[in-house]
Amino acid sequence: MEKHILIVDDSPTIRSMVSFCLRNAGYKVTEAEDGKDALKKLESMKESPQNLALIVTDINMPEMDGITFIENIKKSDLRFLPILVFTTESEKYMIEKGRAAGASGWLVKPFQPEQLLWAVKKLVWAQ
Repeated sequence: MEKHILIVDDSPTIRSMVSFCLRNAGYKVTEAEDGKDALKKLESMKESPQNLALIVTDINMPEMDGITFIENIKKSDLRFLPILVFTTESEKYMIEKGRAAGASGWLVKPFQPEQLLWAVKKLVWAQ
């Protein structure tokens, strides 16, 4: 069964690049513009199971940032779902803040497709 990944990023360009990379690797992808949009999409997915395997999220977004979004997910029925942070943030304190919130991995932009696919595969198949 095809693994489903939710991409959360306020940049349409980044969402498109990540989606393209993941779709070409055989994943089903849903895109969200920020944390609030992602929560709405996750709520609608409950009505028809989508086999969600991973969330890939940015940190710096309007409406709801990535840390707040992760904290919301970790308080929900999806608390065991792996979350890969994909951001320009590389400061140690921010990585620690992400881990404390519940992030499973951290990847810094810009990226090489091979890096992204390796991280995704590691987290998806670790379930």
